[in-house]
Amino acid sequence: MTGVRPRHAVLTGAPGAGKTTLLDAAGAAGIRTSPELARELLRQPGGMALRETDPLLFAEAMLDAHLREYQRFSGEVQPVMFDRGFPDVVGFYDLTGQAIPLRLDQVCRTIRYHGPILRAAPWAEIYRQDAERIQTWEEAVESDRAIIAAWRRYGYDVIDLPLAGVEERLSVVRSLLQLPA
Repeated sequence: MTGVRPRHAVLTGAPGAGKTTLLDAAGAAGIRTSPELARELLRQPGGMALRETDPLLFAEAMLDAHLREYQRFSGEVQPVMFDRGFPDVVGFYDLTGQAIPLRLDQVCRTIRYHGPILRAAPWAEIYRQDAERIQTWEEAVESDRAIIAAWRRYGYDVIDLPLAGVEERLSVVRSLLQLPA
């Protein structure tokens, strides 16, 4: 893929590892971004209850939201940075011990992201629980393991972002997306 500019970047990894801060900084720097879909779903009426009472239905809603966002940006010429992607939903299923639905597996195999998959690794110094981030530190670390394993299972190389401030992380993103500093 040398000489071809990446069309997508995906931020993935541990809950509470600085993804939202980086996504916001990327947007402020003029990089096209897709919103944080999980938080949007959780903030909708009944969203938290759905996650708690029917996590598999919540995962289906996440898949549908990711499909809509991917389609929304399908004609973009400039790179787009997505908050999470299809294999993240696989990681969620893996955490629940449930079988991966055929539809989800097919989506992961046929609808591909073309650009760097950026991992925000667990970072204890910045991890904080909040109204939507309900995982304990240990659960956040386990979630990261499952998510990264899912991305690799579908043939993606995952690039670890440095445990550094947002400007250094944004510099890495710009470089990988071949954008000027």
